[in-house]
Amino acid sequence: MQDISIKESMQDILDAEASALRSIPYSPAYDKAVELIIEHVHRRGGKLVTAGMGKAGQIAMNIATTFSSTGTPAVSLHPSEAQHGDLGVLQPQDVMLLISNSGRTREVLELVTLTKNLYPQVPMIVITGNPNSELTRVTDVTLLTGGTPEVCPLGLTPTTSTTVMTVIGDVLVVNVMRLIGFTSADYAKRHHGGYLGYMSRKESDL
Repeated sequence: MQDISIKESMQDILDAEASALRSIPYSPAYDKAVELIIEHVHRRGGKLVTAGMGKAGQIAMNIATTFSSTGTPAVSLHPSEAQHGDLGVLQPQDVMLLISNSGRTREVLELVTLTKNLYPQVPMIVITGNPNSELTRVTDVTLLTGGTPEVCPLGLTPTTSTTVMTVIGDVLVVNVMRLIGFTSADYAKRHHGGYLGYMSRKESDL
């Protein structure tokens, strides 16, 4: 490996990840994904169910909690635990958000099959870096990351891909918030504790 300083390495990493974020390709799939979430959660009374394995599963959990705190009920479902009864959290009016950089994660594909067997009408959104994957063929909406290489020197550890997938989650959250008219007062009712709770109550005079 090239002998460079931490400062130089840091700048290279920041440049690479910033470039990856700027390269996330927009498509009308984003509009469709946001509309599906609003339709199924805010009009039909369902919830958003996120799922992924490994690092992608941690991102799925983060996206679910961010949605929940901003007025869109969401839960994170572990694909393996779904096979042992947790699939029961699903309801027919729900919408799913699946995360898999490769688009071929076995446990996530199995979750798709289980879900379709239980509630075939549940729509599925996938965030992936592989436009030709099996997951893109069996889900309704595909949000592509752009497939930028990882900054990991081995090219293996999820680094750049997890950054991009997290930001795509932010794009969905912020646009749903915007379209449902979510306010500081709404936020304060859901986030009472801590500094954020204090600031939201102060801003909304609650």
